[in-house]
Amino acid sequence: MLVDKDAIRALAEILTDTGLTEIEIAEQDSRIRVARSAAPVQAVAAPAPVAAPAAVAAPAPAAPAAAPADHPGAVPSPMVGVAYLSPDPSAPAFVQEGQSVSAGQTIMLIEAMKTFNQIKAPRAGTLTKYLVESGQPVEFGEKLAIIE
Repeated sequence: MLVDKDAIRALAEILTDTGLTEIEIAEQDSRIRVARSAAPVQAVAAPAPVAAPAAVAAPAPAAPAAAPADHPGAVPSPMVGVAYLSPDPSAPAFVQEGQSVSAGQTIMLIEAMKTFNQIKAPRAGTLTKYLVESGQPVEFGEKLAIIE
C-alpha cells in the first residue's frame, strides 16, 4: 500500500484551517486518518478549574462528577463515535468494574464511520469505573474509564 503524502498534507492543512482535531477519508479499500493530539493542553488546563471549586466550598455535587475525569488513570477516547461496553447487546461487558485488566486488553469498542474500534487498556491495573454508558456518544479526548 502506497502512502499518499499529498493527501496527508492536504488533510493536515484542513485540520489547521478548520480547527478540527481529526479527519478521515476512505476510498475503496484504503483509508487515511489524520489527527492531532490536544491531550497535553487538556491535561494542563483541566486540573486548575477542579482545584478551585474543591477548595472554595463544600457544595460537592459538581466536584465528584469532575474528579473521575481528572484521575491520572483515566482512559481518553481516541476518536469521536459511540461507545459500547460489550461486543453485542446480549453479551456481558468486556470488563466489569472492579475487574483486573492487563495492558492491551480490550475494555470497550467505539463505533466510528461504521467501523468498530477496540479501545485497549493502556496499562495493567483494575478498571475501577466506566465513565460512559453503552450506546453513549463520545467526543475525542473524553474520559471513558478509570484504570488504577
